[in-house]
Order: sequence, then C-alpha cells, then structure tokens
Amino acid sequence: MKKIPLLAALAVTAPLALFQAPTQARDLTVVNFGGANGDAQTAAFIQPFEKESGKKVIPVAYNGEQAKVKAMVQSHNVVWDAVEVETGDLGRGCDEGLYENIDWASVLDKSDLVRGALKYCGVGTFVWSTVLAYNAEKLKTPPTGWADFWNVKKFPGKRGLRKGAHYNVEFALMADGVAPQDVYKVLATPEGVDRAFKKLDEIKPYVQWWEAGAQPPQMLSAGDVVMSAAYNGRIDAAQREGRPLKVVWNQSVYDFDYWVIPTGSANKDQAIEFVRYASSPKAQAAYSQHIAYGPISKKAIGMLSPDILANVPNSPANARNALFNDLEFWTDHGEELEQRFTAWAAR
Repeated sequence: MKKIPLLAALAVTAPLALFQAPTQARDLTVVNFGGANGDAQTAAFIQPFEKESGKKVIPVAYNGEQAKVKAMVQSHNVVWDAVEVETGDLGRGCDEGLYENIDWASVLDKSDLVRGALKYCGVGTFVWSTVLAYNAEKLKTPPTGWADFWNVKKFPGKRGLRKGAHYNVEFALMADGVAPQDVYKVLATPEGVDRAFKKLDEIKPYVQWWEAGAQPPQMLSAGDVVMSAAYNGRIDAAQREGRPLKVVWNQSVYDFDYWVIPTGSANKDQAIEFVRYASSPKAQAAYSQHIAYGPISKKAIGMLSPDILANVPNSPANARNALFNDLEFWTDHGEELEQRFTAWAAR
C-alpha cells in the first residue's frame, strides 16, 4: 500500500476532525442564563438530580447566544446538552434544525403541564411575566392596568418601556380597550397594527426606553420613572432588597423559557433524563421557592404556599386576566413588526 506523506495525511484528516463529534465520555452540561435563575436551578434541579441519579452535572451560564449552538451543531462538535432558551430562539432554532425533535409528550406527563409548556422540540423550564411595575412611594393611587399607564393626566411622570415592538404593541392594544384574549386576533390585521402604533404615538413623549432587565427596578427606585414595564423576577428581587416596588398582574404578558437539546448531543439520553427530573412537580415547586417564576407543572402550583403563589405569574389569581405570549404569531410577524418599531422610534 502506498504511504501518504505525513503532511499530506494531516491536510486530509484535519478538516475531517473539525466535523467529528468528541469520542471521549464527558459529564452532562446544562446551560442556563445564570444569575438568580441559575442559582435557583442549581438548588432545585441540578444538585437534587446529581444526588438521585449519581451523575455529575456541569452548569454553564450564557447570554442566549444561539450562534454558539449553531456553530456546535454545524461542526458536529456539540458540548452542551440541555440548554435554556427564550421563546423566539426556540421557534427559530426548531425551524433551523438546531435542536433535537423529541416527543416530549411521551417523555413527560402531558396532563400535568400548563398550557404552552410543550413544544415540538422543547419543553418549558419555567413561567415568567412582563408586568406593569410602579414605585409605591411615588404613586399613592395604584395603577390597575395599561390604560392607567397611558393616562399621563391622572398619573403624571415618565414611563419605562423596553425598546422593541414585542410586548409594547400588546400593551398598546390593551390600553386601547382590547381584551387580552383578543390581542393577537387584532394584531394579525394591518388595521390592528396601525391601531397599536397610533396608541404608542400617545405615550412616546413620556417614555424612557430600557434594554436590559436590570434597568426598570433601578429607574423606578431612582424616581426616573413612575411606572415601567418590567420582568416580574427583577421586581421580586428588588422587593427582597426592601425597595418599595409593586406589581400589577392584571394584563401582564406571561411566557416561558424552554429546555432544548442541541442536535447531535452525545448525552442526549442523559439530557432527557435531566429535563424529566427538572419538569417534575417536586423540582418545579422547589424552583419557585427560590425565585418568583412559575411552575410548568399543575401539581407543583398546588404544592406552593399562599405567599409564594402571590408572586408567581401563573397562579390562578395572577393569571386570571393575563395574556399568553403567542410564539407562532411572533415567529410569523416578528421581523416586520420590529422593523416598523425601529423606524417609528427613530422619528
């Protein structure tokens, strides 16, 4: 047999090596957004799973960079196993084949999962909400919904809104009298979109825009704004620090983060086992005791004490008049709405 010179052999095999999955066994790697959420997951999901399964878990914090997942999948060098993603990334990643298409309904007790928790290539991690928050020391009369947020005569002062179309167009329609259950029906029409932006025109001069979730509690505490859209977990953290911030659950928009398994993970079976544990009523109830995000398990909701239930988005009381974020709507219309918002905000 003719021998291939060493340098030529390396030239042939090196490119192939880039696309070969690592062969050595490695520990299960679970990726989340870190911070208080990461700490709660370690206490409620990771450490108990390690104890019960005997398997080692490596937690990794990231900022939602789907480009990293895409690079791993395309190079066939996947080193992340169970990854927490936001709703928009779930839809795009599923469409692009970045995540394993697992029949989660056969893995989990489908009857125990709250509405929206089950998707064809992901399953809910927890429920969170975008809410109307205010500083109780600045407002003696509490607002009750987005119509009050728009009422600058009754509630003078600046307002905080996230800089983007998502959530703001929903808030605008609810402020204009659209019931939560009808918001996406209205937004699906050109007239409904025009109506939302016309309503946003009214509040625009009074808005202080924010981009990071840490900003609304800071803006409210400093008195820069009297009300703001905010992530409920951020307000809960501020309340635990003693800040006089309050939440209006009426007309909140609740959503999920989701577990996915990157396509090609060598630890796919272990990742499924971990997600099954993290989705159990026991683990979900434990998680909500560490941070004010809601369980995806109906049984877990029933296991929570009244004081914990008062602060989670999907308790019966808090979810009564809430809007569920429509993943399919934003997958279909998100790009055009965000482009229109960018042009509108620049005017």
